[in-house]
Amino acid sequence: MLKKKFDTVASAVADIPDGATVMIGGFGASGNPIELIHALIDHGARNLTVINNNTGNGEVGLAALIGNRQVKKMICSFPKSSQSRVFPKLYQEGLIELELVPQGTLAERIRAAGAGIPAFYTPTTVGTVLAEGKESRSFNGREYVMEPWLKADYALVKCETSDTCGNLTYNKTARNFNPLMCMAATTTIVQTRKLLEAGEIDPEHIVTPGIFVNRVVEVADPVHEDVLIAQGRSYP
Repeated sequence: MLKKKFDTVASAVADIPDGATVMIGGFGASGNPIELIHALIDHGARNLTVINNNTGNGEVGLAALIGNRQVKKMICSFPKSSQSRVFPKLYQEGLIELELVPQGTLAERIRAAGAGIPAFYTPTTVGTVLAEGKESRSFNGREYVMEPWLKADYALVKCETSDTCGNLTYNKTARNFNPLMCMAATTTIVQTRKLLEAGEIDPEHIVTPGIFVNRVVEVADPVHEDVLIAQGRSYP
């Protein structure tokens, strides 16, 4: 069995290079791997392409990574939300790129990569600017736009429990994009609230099998984005 347990979040992200494509789990403030993101900020990798549902909130987590000028491009569905301040400012100043993807299409592009499907057709963006320059075809009298899979070099994921083999469970909505991203990345790095020995998780409860996980680090008391924002915190 390859060693999957890492002692610190810093060591888990230490080899992420400049220019990497990184998927980051989370849906709003739910399921964000804040400690891994902050470790990536400390690590200092730059010119990253980041795939996430949004662009972060406040000045912590993903927003802090963007604010530290480590991200050259965001691929997301919601570039602006009620508490997003960092990305909109940088985008308006022309300092960061954006690829806007409808949420269902984003999830399916990630899932397709994990399933080995290089592209698929969807009617979602037909007739909009998001379809410009993309191949389209008609099926049963309806127009569809071709969308490519989304792969990543690394995925940063948060789960509720993991065993030493990397089998994962999640806490309710925190499940969100995380299982899909585990499948679509070359190297999946997971922070878990509780790390168990192999065999201690009921196989019927496992959501992500360990074959999709490369590294696991225990973060027993993870911070929550909403709490940090309410406290007026920023990082670094």
